[in-house]
Amino acid sequence: MLRYAITNRALYPGDELQQQAALLREASRWVADGIDLIQLRERDLPAANIAALGREILQAIAATSSPTRLLLNSRPDIAIATGAHGVHLTSDPNELAPAQVRSLYGLASRPAPIISISCHTLEDVRRAHVDQADAILFAPVFEKIIAGQMIIPGQGIDHLRAACCAASPIPVYALGGVTFENALDCLDAGAVGIAGIRLFHQS
Repeated sequence: MLRYAITNRALYPGDELQQQAALLREASRWVADGIDLIQLRERDLPAANIAALGREILQAIAATSSPTRLLLNSRPDIAIATGAHGVHLTSDPNELAPAQVRSLYGLASRPAPIISISCHTLEDVRRAHVDQADAILFAPVFEKIIAGQMIIPGQGIDHLRAACCAASPIPVYALGGVTFENALDCLDAGAVGIAGIRLFHQS
């Protein structure tokens, strides 16, 4: 089962510096644990801070034999500048297309990037398939419950199965309400792995 961890420094206590330090400690733990993909998703941070965090995570990867690869959220410019392994894109039609990101990497003489795309409908999945994404995050599979209340309804296993069929042979990661308890259901539906923010967070 492949694992795709997504960062969120807001999960950690303290001020901005403490949260970023905690994020880096968590990312280093993920690297040591051999998590397959890490998506650096601190969208509200200035570019310089994102680049600094990215470089720290890449150093942690380089210092080990870990297979972990780092993707930056929607920032191919920072990904290229830091040497990140790839970029995560949304399915927004105004977002850069995978071909454009690959072109930017090529112009910068960087190795071909890994490109993942978040999809919420089968139409999103079909478009990602045509655009030849390297991986698809399909969400939300299960309902998201916080403090005992459902915040986001899930689409269910049948929709995940349909997404995996539409995406084939592009690998699909199940995202949204995924736990280690229901992960097997996701794999049975055709997903190659699971993705999450809180899922891999160590309290």
